[in-house]
Amino acid sequence: MTMASRFARLALVVVLLSLAGCDWFSGLFADKKDPLPGKRISVLSLDQPIKVDANLKTDRVMLPAPFDNPAWPDAGGYPSHAMYHLALGDAIKRVWDSDAGEGANDYGRVTAQPVVADGRVFTMDSLDVVTAFDAQSGKRLWRVDPEPKNARDQTYGGGVAVADGRVYVTTGYAQALALDPATGKEIWRQNLNAPSHGAPTVADGRIFVITVDNQLQVLAADDGRQLWTHNGLPEPASLLGAASPAVEGDIVVVPYTSGELFGLRVENGRVLWSDNLATSQPLGALNSIADVRGQPVIDRDRVFAVSNSGLMVAIDLRTGDRVWEQDIGGTHEPWVGGDYVYVLANNDELACLRRQDGKVAWVRVLPRYEDEAKKKHPLLWTGPVLAGDRLIVVSSEGEAVSLSPYTGDPLGKMDFPDGVFVTPSVAAKTLFVITDEADLYALR
Repeated sequence: MTMASRFARLALVVVLLSLAGCDWFSGLFADKKDPLPGKRISVLSLDQPIKVDANLKTDRVMLPAPFDNPAWPDAGGYPSHAMYHLALGDAIKRVWDSDAGEGANDYGRVTAQPVVADGRVFTMDSLDVVTAFDAQSGKRLWRVDPEPKNARDQTYGGGVAVADGRVYVTTGYAQALALDPATGKEIWRQNLNAPSHGAPTVADGRIFVITVDNQLQVLAADDGRQLWTHNGLPEPASLLGAASPAVEGDIVVVPYTSGELFGLRVENGRVLWSDNLATSQPLGALNSIADVRGQPVIDRDRVFAVSNSGLMVAIDLRTGDRVWEQDIGGTHEPWVGGDYVYVLANNDELACLRRQDGKVAWVRVLPRYEDEAKKKHPLLWTGPVLAGDRLIVVSSEGEAVSLSPYTGDPLGKMDFPDGVFVTPSVAAKTLFVITDEADLYALR
């Protein structure tokens, strides 16, 4: 097991202890007592598997042909986060790898997705340091540490986006910056009301940033001045990292850690509709966190989103009405491909749902342990990405697995030296993967 994997599991234990309180911890040292009568049922067994709709078992999943996208400018791809079926070679192999900075440490871990534009790849490491690489060769072009001069402590979080010839950066230092993509030279710097643990979304001359106190701040891309703000409910607990808003036309869809989802006017922040993806009967302390951690996706006037607490929805973009819902919890972006939506659930199930009604076409259970026989070393999966007629998911043990998007059958796998907790990016028929040790890999 890698040090990064030990760090991930230790962090999970710390979260569980903090949520459970002192009674559970002190009980480890209490006098042994007779157990209460009755049958013991594991809490994990209450997490019901996703069921395939019987009427769809014989249906053939159809997808649009792959298209060659030249860029991946925002976290989640383009501002709408709808990336469809991307072009990628049949037999991809590693063409280069580069050091992208500091990996997982006592302060945080790598949470920012690589973004790609104009032949360059931009990354952020666990200390918010931004690095630019040549997308063809992997040569490092520049590296910038956005830490302000008066900062007292190291921090983590934030992310990177590219638009209109600038690199936009949000940080855990409660600041947003604009950089020159060729040199990394700072163009402007603006204070935020609170730290940001997610990447910005940039569209139509506006930068949309969600801060840790569940506030959306909208800045002007030209000079960083604040245009308007919107507030969600404050939430004392959330998951590591954060989702980015989705933008399509004159509407921005904003996810908050409270489970709230808002449709707002891009121009002034006027609320068009709102929804809440928190469930009334979460199973366990971690499931009580309603965080919409995965990016919401806007596709053909529908919004697709999933919460950690166990609810996935399709919403009409204009009215806010729910088109359908499913009892599926997840922390990663749903992936829309043609008439189907793919989602990675919290119980390590990868599911294919029909876009129009949310009915499940197939489900594939991913390996849940590094040692399945002994149930040791749990795996954490991230994804999926639909590219080159395959779904790609990556794991905390550094394994990348490809599956058929039509049936869910496994197609192949590849190993990385370290765990991967960030969904890969795809641009110009190249798959970009950043590991928890901040090593960037290009495969084509």
